[in-house]
Amino acid sequence: MNDRAHPHPAHPVEPPGWSPDSWRNAPATHLPPYDDQAALARAIAVLRSLPPLVTSWEIERLKSHLAEAQDGKRFLLQGGDCAEAFHECRPEVITNKLKILLQMSLVMVHGGKKPVIRVGRFAGQYTKPRSSPVETRAGVSLPSYFGDLVNRSDFTAEARRPDPDLMLSGYQRSALTLNFIRALAEGGFADLHHPEYWDLSFFQHAGLPDDLRAEYRRMSAQLADAMRFMEALGETSVHELTRVEFFTSHEALHLHYESAQTRRVPRRTRHYNLSAHLPWLGDRTRALGGAHVEYLRGVANPVGVKLGPSIAPGEAAELVRALNPSNEAGKIIAITRMGAGHAAGALPPLLDAISGAGLRVLWACDPMHGNTTTTAAGVKTRSFDAILAELEATFDAHAAAGSRLGGVHFELTGEDVTECTGGAGGLTEADLARNYASPCDPRLNYHQAMELAFRVARRLASNASAPRGV
Repeated sequence: MNDRAHPHPAHPVEPPGWSPDSWRNAPATHLPPYDDQAALARAIAVLRSLPPLVTSWEIERLKSHLAEAQDGKRFLLQGGDCAEAFHECRPEVITNKLKILLQMSLVMVHGGKKPVIRVGRFAGQYTKPRSSPVETRAGVSLPSYFGDLVNRSDFTAEARRPDPDLMLSGYQRSALTLNFIRALAEGGFADLHHPEYWDLSFFQHAGLPDDLRAEYRRMSAQLADAMRFMEALGETSVHELTRVEFFTSHEALHLHYESAQTRRVPRRTRHYNLSAHLPWLGDRTRALGGAHVEYLRGVANPVGVKLGPSIAPGEAAELVRALNPSNEAGKIIAITRMGAGHAAGALPPLLDAISGAGLRVLWACDPMHGNTTTTAAGVKTRSFDAILAELEATFDAHAAAGSRLGGVHFELTGEDVTECTGGAGGLTEADLARNYASPCDPRLNYHQAMELAFRVARRLASNASAPRGV
């Protein structure tokens, strides 16, 4: 990559004409149609007065990690629920989310021989864009369910009415979740560093080829040995192994909520979105000149950008440039979500366009959203084989282009759900009804997520000597 084409200053400044509310002057899509503007204004005023959920120094620390990932010194693991639910703000649910991310990250650390940045889709992922603003059942049409931050899932007129006070409920649950995460991260996960305590029963499934089974067993045994060795040293550095670092992320979809928590802090010259460390821009709201791009172009946070198969290479470069006019390191995560059938053809021109423009990005792969299908019974699902195929095709495209895949983005849960088919467990469409719990999109369950982690680790190990790229 040619950094000299777009030098980035040590202290980027805010873009001219931007403010936390300048998005209101741009065309907006996927915003809730509140019918009580006075109630909306009151909720926003309360949000502006509340303490921040995250801090600017945490955000800057994440940005520095992402800049190192751009240089191949770290790898990004971003994952969690499609959409969080208020009723799941419970200790066992939160613990399971952290457990799966930690265990996946340790497998990837072992494979890639580099630190892994753990970013959860939690503590704020309470909204979801929908393909239609209206849902119809038995001839009755009501607003679609847009997540607990906006309305409620029950199919009644009262439940589906957008309620601005739900933003305050979302803030409260995000704060509770973050408080528990920080407490656990300080030392409550020591035992989860040990693979011998993990549930790796998917190793036994007949659907896993013998060579992969043997390789996974060898990797887990080596990781367990390494952890025991480090602990046996008994040095201060080993104590740090029991402390883990998690960052939070969510889609910056609800701009009333996001802008209300966007502030300039003491001794900083820019505004930060203090509702999460990493907001991201969805593939449906990435229109240049649109309200979501206008909002995100000014915040100092690192920003994820979802790029689907419909985006033209030149448009992608313009989008990255608009969101990162200073070409700041660690600022932009380009998250491709092409679908298994499109990745091999659509990725190379995209990589060439952004690399050729000298734009600094961290490339990540979201192999979930482009591989959603619907069964004959009308159930949304995703195929593990398609997810894996897109992941492999993305690794291959980067290797061929001389660039680097620096992260992955999964929708997953630590629960034993049956929402995605395939994997070593051999889940079929007939199994989906057993425990389909997601109100929106299908997620990988614990075993499927761990199997993918071993697949990623295997690829990271084999690509350890790959050429350096953007």
